[in-house]
Amino acid sequence: MARVGEGKLAERLRRETRGEVLFDAASRGRYSTDASIYQIEPLGVLVAREPDDIAAAIQIAREEGVPVLPRGAGTSQCGQTVGEALVVDVSKHLNRLVSVDVEARRATVQPGIVLDHLNKLLRPKKLFFPVDVSPSNRATIGGMTGNNSCGSRSIRYGNMVHNVHAVDAILADGSAHRFGPVPGNLADAAGDRRLVDLVQRMRALHGREAEEIDRRIPKLLRKVGGYNIDMIDPAGHNMAHLLVGSEGTLGFFTQVHLDLKAIPAHRTLGICHFPTFYSAMDATQHIVKLGPGAVELVDRTLIDLSRDIAMFRPTVDRFVRGEPQAILLVEFAGDDREDCVRRLAQLVELMGDLGFPDGVVEAVDPAFQAAVWEVRKAGLNIMMSMKGEGKPVSFIEDCAVPLADLAEYTRRLDEVFAKHGTSGTWYAHASVGTLHVRPILNLKEEAGAKKMRAIAEEAFAMVREYKGSHSGEHGDGLVRSEFHRPMFGDRIVRAFEEVKDAFDPGGLFNPGKIVHPSKMDDRSLFRWKPGYKSLPVATALDWSEWGGFLAAVEMCNNNGECRKSDPGVMCPSYRATKDEQHVTRGRANTLRLAVTGQLGNDRFADPAVKAALDLCLSCKGCKRECPTGVDMARMKIEFQHQWNQANGVPLRERVVAHLPRYARVAATLAPVLNLRNRIPALARLSERMLGLAADRPLPEWRRDRFDAAGADGRAEGEGPEVALFVDSFTAAFEPENARAAKRVLVAAGYRVACIAAEDGGRALCCGRTYLAAGMVEEAKAEARRALAPLAAAARRGVPIVGLEPSCLFSFRDEHQVLGLGEDAQTVAGKAVMFEEFVAAERAAGRFTPNLRPASAAAVLHGHCHQRAFGTVGAVEAMLKLVPGLTLSTIDAGCCGMAGAFGYQAEHAAVSRQVAEAGPLPRVREAPADAVLVAAGTSCRHQFADLAARPAVHPVRLLADHLAGPSGRG
Repeated sequence: MARVGEGKLAERLRRETRGEVLFDAASRGRYSTDASIYQIEPLGVLVAREPDDIAAAIQIAREEGVPVLPRGAGTSQCGQTVGEALVVDVSKHLNRLVSVDVEARRATVQPGIVLDHLNKLLRPKKLFFPVDVSPSNRATIGGMTGNNSCGSRSIRYGNMVHNVHAVDAILADGSAHRFGPVPGNLADAAGDRRLVDLVQRMRALHGREAEEIDRRIPKLLRKVGGYNIDMIDPAGHNMAHLLVGSEGTLGFFTQVHLDLKAIPAHRTLGICHFPTFYSAMDATQHIVKLGPGAVELVDRTLIDLSRDIAMFRPTVDRFVRGEPQAILLVEFAGDDREDCVRRLAQLVELMGDLGFPDGVVEAVDPAFQAAVWEVRKAGLNIMMSMKGEGKPVSFIEDCAVPLADLAEYTRRLDEVFAKHGTSGTWYAHASVGTLHVRPILNLKEEAGAKKMRAIAEEAFAMVREYKGSHSGEHGDGLVRSEFHRPMFGDRIVRAFEEVKDAFDPGGLFNPGKIVHPSKMDDRSLFRWKPGYKSLPVATALDWSEWGGFLAAVEMCNNNGECRKSDPGVMCPSYRATKDEQHVTRGRANTLRLAVTGQLGNDRFADPAVKAALDLCLSCKGCKRECPTGVDMARMKIEFQHQWNQANGVPLRERVVAHLPRYARVAATLAPVLNLRNRIPALARLSERMLGLAADRPLPEWRRDRFDAAGADGRAEGEGPEVALFVDSFTAAFEPENARAAKRVLVAAGYRVACIAAEDGGRALCCGRTYLAAGMVEEAKAEARRALAPLAAAARRGVPIVGLEPSCLFSFRDEHQVLGLGEDAQTVAGKAVMFEEFVAAERAAGRFTPNLRPASAAAVLHGHCHQRAFGTVGAVEAMLKLVPGLTLSTIDAGCCGMAGAFGYQAEHAAVSRQVAEAGPLPRVREAPADAVLVAAGTSCRHQFADLAARPAVHPVRLLADHLAGPSGRG
């Protein structure tokens, strides 16, 4: 197919569509990958705004001679959504639930709607769409339809092809049709000549090849390879079945009509433990006879890796008993609770009969079940959290075999891995004989690619022997299409080509997928092409834990968890903009392209990277919530340092960064400096000179600042010693929080010392403001100044208690990669947030202040760094020490302020968007007489400014409830 210059194509798209047209190198680079091993740069990207944009793009592409590639979340694992084509992204705007027919149990949706979002909208109607794929919080219905997705409960509900009633699609010739049920007499399609022609051609194909189809297409539920020609029936069939699983190669979906199911009223879960992997596989064929809705495997590797991820560790420790080599999650669901409980009891009995007494952990509580399933759903990405060059690679993971052969198949495949000097990770759908297995390979090397092909050929030969399916869930794409010929034979492959030619004779849609494929091991198509390497970069931070900066960036495997639609922290700027550029994955890809010289100018400090990182709030959400451990906040520090080296530090960033050094002097000038918030002309001047938004009041300097070197620093109380670390912001802007902390600790029976600088000068600082500006050397100087006296206390065993999350956690996080030596490690071991200290001391029976009963309810918002380090639960427990306090927690993500971010004129609007997409609506809904509680100074200012709701630090709530003269009581 002829190619056209980008200029003309982009120009026409901008003129003839309302969508966002992205043709710059960085945007094309971000859309060149999905969750597979492949990377192919598209010609350009259109982010469609309305259905008419799709029709216009198809017409333009056809006239200009370029292919079209539909894309949703871009999470395909086989390379379906990458190619040298015009990529049309439907995920940002075309994501509506169009209609619901409750009586008929049917919904019509646009292709970009995310599964979890759809089910959230359906829940009030007691309906749901049952194809529960693991990436349900970001997978789009259009992508699921294109891939014929399946999910954990397919044994009960089937695949997408069994749950899609009809598909509205535009064909390559520009004609639009509804592909749905067509009776044998074609009566329902009589008015659509193009559709009638397609139906007749497909039925003729099936009639000619019926015997070959019966002989070569596997008789399994899990078979998604090629086109679904086995579902054609001259007596009447559903034409949507041909489009389901077509991977965007036949037509462009504009609407999908779904069959819905009633939400089961009850579920029970049995977590079956096995001493060997083989015994788990052998038991599956017996367990399915109990009629479960799901039987999912979790192997030893996944258990161990899950324990290394903070957000999963508590759940894994709760449901894993002992040291099993494999676990099966067996779910029973229905409207009769007693029946679900009875079948769970039968499972326990069966496990005893199989020789595994006491081998089942029973989960009846819905919250516990949900937590267990979250670990399983994250299985793929948890596997990818392995550090090092070797990664579990997806290419044979979708093979499905009959259950009776499952144990033997896994044993033989392990032997194949050993033969090639590697091993595999196993998890997923034991109930239907589809185990996701990923051999650990290094595809940066030619030897790794050769091993991949050898293992694939041997594995697929084994699957043929068992009359199984080589493509059982994730589709064909670039990785499996090549193997249709050995799996199905020449006649079936020619039939697939005939289907493609009937729908898309010019090959407009997503070429190279399903038919006419490239070689799966063509390294020129890999993300790690021959010659792939990092530019020479002298990093400021220590990245040795990952094997270097590039390896840390490469921990992003494009799984798209950062695009999730459900609450959490990650990724706040994406939730506001819905742009691929502003999601953690997009940032990681931009960094990777820059540091490997793929943006065209061979430099790391690239303007495209700066633009991608511009809206990163350094919330640390990805540090906790990304299953592969991508820490974009730390990467932003590194990049900002590199940018500063090349371009210098702007005035505004220097003014904010140096705040700890002039805060003491500023306190004496507080009345004058605070005039900026009272005189509009001064606010406008600050915006012109420093870029600080005139309509945002800045924190007010306090003359009564907290002085750890003066009267405030005198040790008080009797009992075990505690060192209170008072950060620069608390000391300068909210000294009452530090004083409240002292009162609470003294009332609870501790001797409190406020650690001051050894030179008796200005307050200690963690260096956070310098890190945010990328001024790493200055941050080190501040950190060393603080670490010296803090380390002395820590070596005496004194806990170091902090109040501001972003400051305190710097000791445990960034300080560990600044090359600060033993002092940094010593302090990190003793540095705790106030709530962590209270939780530990309360558990030891030591924290027992006398507190008055509450007179009002409290609403808590957790700071992003508290969430990232898992301390929000400790805050909740601490506040509940107040007798009678009714506490609710806002679980809605980032406030959007992020230090100075929300005050910057160019970011103020996005800061508001993040807040509105996150906690702000819940803050406004909080009862007027409730106390709003937030540990972060940024959060408190955001709520006061945007919702007119003052918030207090958690320690203030405790202090306000102290009984006796030390409190208000």
